[in-house]
Amino acid sequence: MRVLYFSWVRQKVGVAEEEVAPPPEVTDVAGLMRWLAGRSPGHAAAFAEARAIRAAVNQDFATPDRHVGPGDEVAFFPPVTGG
Repeated sequence: MRVLYFSWVRQKVGVAEEEVAPPPEVTDVAGLMRWLAGRSPGHAAAFAEARAIRAAVNQDFATPDRHVGPGDEVAFFPPVTGG
């Protein structure tokens, strides 16, 4: 699984992207966020306020209950505003 980080999420994690292999019990975006939070202090800081992070799976906006699996690309980013 390829995980991409943008904006302040990337700054806290310390990398723009990484390849990960979560355990089989990680089946959705929320579970992936919890699992990622345990990888390092930077990950923990980035995912401490999970409600402040948006996700996309395979370039489609995703809710926390969206299924994820091997081969998916998951991106995490702050909410986007426009004008």
